[in-house]
Amino acid sequence: MNVRILVILFIAAILGFSSIFVVDEGERAIVKRFGKIGKDAAEQTLVYEPGLHFKVPFFDQVTRLNARILTLDAPADRFVTSEQKDVIVDSFVKWRITDFGQYYLATQQGNQLIAESLLQSKINNGLRSEFGSRTIRDIVSGSRDELQRAAMEGTQDDAEELGITVVDVRVKQINLPREVSEFIYNRMRAQREAVARSHRADGQEKAEVMRAGADALVTLTLAEAERESRTLRGKGDADAAEIYANAYGQNPEFYSLLRSLDAYRTSFASKEDVLVVSPDSEFFQYMKSKNLK
Repeated sequence: MNVRILVILFIAAILGFSSIFVVDEGERAIVKRFGKIGKDAAEQTLVYEPGLHFKVPFFDQVTRLNARILTLDAPADRFVTSEQKDVIVDSFVKWRITDFGQYYLATQQGNQLIAESLLQSKINNGLRSEFGSRTIRDIVSGSRDELQRAAMEGTQDDAEELGITVVDVRVKQINLPREVSEFIYNRMRAQREAVARSHRADGQEKAEVMRAGADALVTLTLAEAERESRTLRGKGDADAAEIYANAYGQNPEFYSLLRSLDAYRTSFASKEDVLVVSPDSEFFQYMKSKNLK
């Protein structure tokens, strides 16, 4: 008799423990009976809050769902910009379950891997749309916060179909494929070379202008100097002629003698020269004895 009571008590204890389940803080629970989700009076999915709850042993199956904010850190993906250039984007998503019934049905009984796969697809679609509407210059030099906010808002409606709310979308890193990096480098180099050519052309133009100005100044200076030298030389010649004329006017005979002596000195300077002149020539007029008295 005591054994029978112990068995009954043991079975009752097992049934009692089997009819109790605990939902921890940060979790929600959904109970399924005979393959159907439990509903409340409003025919909404019955979601159990944290605490102690009861179920029918052996017939009810409890599925616990994470109610915390979760992080989806997927591998980097490739996106195409508006100029048909690829970029490698590494991002992560903060999300949480807000409609547990919808989430349970949309993710094959609350499978988190399936949920993250579907969510990643929707996030990538949003990011692809945002990157596709921007150029590489806009992505690199623009506001990343604006892009992230637009991507989050663009995927919010699609995420609600899964019973999920996207809390935040963050782009950790944006890299360029090797061929795109080379393209940007070549384009930057071409732009810098064009700027350098423009500067060199401006410099050459200014140099030519300065050189032409200097040449004109030199030519003008030389012409002015030549003019002044000719003026001074002419004035000197005139003064010399005037002096000679005055001197000649004072004593023409003496002036003629000096000129003749200069002519003699010049003519007989070299002893190797031969001069054939008639003795009666005027060249020797001052060498005759009567003119030397």
